[in-house]
This record gives sequence, C-alpha cells and structure tokens, in this order.
Amino acid sequence: MSGTTTSTTSSTGGIPAQPGPRELTAAVPSEEVAPVSGTQGASGEPDTVIAGAGPVARPGERATLRLREGAGTDDEPPRYAPEWLQLREGADADARAGDLLDPLRIRLANLPGRPGGLVVHDLGCGTGSMGRWLAPRLDGPQHWILHDRDPYLLHFAAVASPRAAADGSRVTVETRRGDVARLTPDALSGATLVTASALLDVLTRAEVETLADACAGAGCPALLTLSVAGRVELTPSHPLDTEIAEAFNAHQRRDGLLGPDAVTVACEAFAERGATVRVHPSPWRLGPAESALTAQWLRGWVGAAVEERPGLRERAERYLRDRLAACEAGELRVVVHHSDLLALSRPTGGTS
Repeated sequence: MSGTTTSTTSSTGGIPAQPGPRELTAAVPSEEVAPVSGTQGASGEPDTVIAGAGPVARPGERATLRLREGAGTDDEPPRYAPEWLQLREGADADARAGDLLDPLRIRLANLPGRPGGLVVHDLGCGTGSMGRWLAPRLDGPQHWILHDRDPYLLHFAAVASPRAAADGSRVTVETRRGDVARLTPDALSGATLVTASALLDVLTRAEVETLADACAGAGCPALLTLSVAGRVELTPSHPLDTEIAEAFNAHQRRDGLLGPDAVTVACEAFAERGATVRVHPSPWRLGPAESALTAQWLRGWVGAAVEERPGLRERAERYLRDRLAACEAGELRVVVHHSDLLALSRPTGGTS
C-alpha cells in the first residue's frame, strides 16, 4: 500500500453505538445534484452529478480506491456522497447475489484454521454497506479491514459496522485510510477474503490484473459485487432509452476505465491466475417504493450521457423531465443490471 496510508484500529468495545440511517444522514453535509451533467449553478461551476450505479465521479477523476503509483493527495475532495451511498444501500442489499454465498462459505470452511477467525479486506468500503450485508451472513469470528481514502466514510463505516456474525461470534473492525498505490500479496497478507462493491467498473484493465495478482498471491477468494453490466430496462419504454444507455456506457469507458466490460476482464484475469470464477446477475429492481433512488439515478445516468454526447442535451433535458415526472407519479420501473463475481483463488497452503 501507499507509504502515506494511515491505520486506525477499532474494536467493538471502542466504537460508539451504531447510528440509525437518519443519524448517518444528518452527520454529513448534503451535495446538490444537477438534473443534467454540465449545467451550471449560481457559482458558475458545474453542479455535482451522482453517477448511476456507481460512485460520484467528476470528469477526469478516478475511483476512490486506486491501484497505481502516485494516486492522489489528502487535499482532494471526497468522491462518494454519503447520502448517495445510504440511498442505494437497500437496493444494493436486495440485488447482491446470495447464490454465491454457499460456494464462498465452503471455500472459507476449507481454508487452514486461523485462531482469530476470518480476516476480510473491504476495498473502497464507503460507508461500510458490504460489511453490514456480508458479516451477518458468515459464521465465526471476523476482523474486517476497511479501506477508503475518505476519512468521513471510514468513520461511518466503523461506527455502523455489524457487531456479530451469523452464529453470534464477535466482529471487529479496523480502518485504513489512503489510496492503494501498490496492491501486492504483502498488502493482503493474512487475508481470508477480499470484498468490494461497485468498484470493478471504475478500474482499468491493468488495475484489475493487479487486484487479481494480489488475491492469487495471497491465496484468498474475492467477492466483487455490483459491477455495471451496461444494460438498463425502463418501463414504460421511451424512444431515447437506447441512445442514452449507449452514451452512458461510452462515458463509463472514458480514460481506459472498464465500465460494462469490467466483469469480463476480471473473469479472464482471475481465471488466468488459476482461480475458479463464478458470475451471477445482481440487478437493481426499482419501482414506486424506490422513487428517491430512481430519481437520483436518472439524473446521474442522463447527465453522464449528455457529458459524453453534448448533442443530446436538448432532447435529454425533455426526456429527464418526463422520466422524473413518471417516477414521482409512481409510474416508472427501472431494472439496472449488475453482475457479482466470486473468484476462488487457489489457497497458498495447498488446500483445494
């Protein structure tokens, strides 16, 4: 990891009581969301866009977790809006592929015994939603190491972390702040499992290969969830749906990022290193009950499309107004396709 990375350790005894969702929202400043990317607010600066099915990203910016040398400084602003992460958490939890948990549990049970239980590295943890979803679904003591460059997100992830595993065993947490400049087997030394959510699609091919190298070198499985698949279904349909989707997908591939190609590239990378790879769909299914999330997702989805193809702007603004009105009226349903990937690397101890 980067030589500037700092580490703070917390245990269940040292973390305040877990806050509820409203407390989490109230503790952080809000971010405004522009209806279309590139429109200007009163300050003359472009408004923020919440990217659909992914982290907040501005033109030229990279993922919160980076795998390359010289990846950012502490002076850079956070790229993840805590409100957005909280808004999508329920849909993420419903979407994640539970069918991948049984093969994961079997692999973890067959790993050499560790006195302290499971050691899980959560890369780009955000507010810790992956831990809240997964830790209560795994048996045995667990120690989660949460990686993110945003200290606010790390704080919330630690405070709101689960305290008990599926069988009541203790769950502890440690936070590590900073960009990951060199992800090596040494960085994952002692890891039982690597997890990430909505991360693969904002990495390059080289960065995914670095991640696969690290997991293979450490001999630990990786559960990488909610990577965009490049397909969206809106009901009722609209003539502009396909054009917006194509422009959004092109935007996701900017600057060598993998976007919708991430899962295919990751499957190849892990398989080439001897891992057994399973992929399962994990779509968001958004209806009237998720209208707040759908509205924010729409703004980011259309905004990114317009940023990629400015000629769409006039038609896209009318499209967005119509879609938001349908959303508010409870008449819009959206399926945003994602994929979850489980890579079972060969254990370094020789266990199959």
